[in-house]
Amino acid sequence: MIEEKLTELGITLPEPAAPVASYVPTVEAGGMLYVSGQLPFVDGKVITGKVGDARSLADGQLAARACGIMLIAQIKKALGGDLDRVERIVKLGVFVASTSEFTDQPEVANGASDLMEAVFGDAGKHARAAVSVPVLPRDATVEIDCVVKVRAI
Repeated sequence: MIEEKLTELGITLPEPAAPVASYVPTVEAGGMLYVSGQLPFVDGKVITGKVGDARSLADGQLAARACGIMLIAQIKKALGGDLDRVERIVKLGVFVASTSEFTDQPEVANGASDLMEAVFGDAGKHARAAVSVPVLPRDATVEIDCVVKVRAI
């Protein structure tokens, strides 16, 4: 069902990004899947730059959406390709590289939040944190991690 929704939305999941340091992309424990922070890849390249400087609010939202797509790709891989095991997107942690004057981090985060609801319906509604940071790995514009409740096999 989720695969059909992705197709309907015109979303093709990329190959999940490999870790760039000493961590694993996902950990499943106690019915929860913890997904490490994902960067905004588009056509194999990371969207870079700070919101409020080189990047606009709209750019930030697109970067957040790209992070969300990579999160879904990681979830799919962790669940052996079965996205229908997702019971609930529990929480997103959204980190926005932005200038000290920029204060619309929640609106940037909506790029990922709206995607999760579009893909997973009510199960995509989640708790969230959206914070500003001075810099992210690889000069990424946004980084997002998440917690997902999953059905047992």
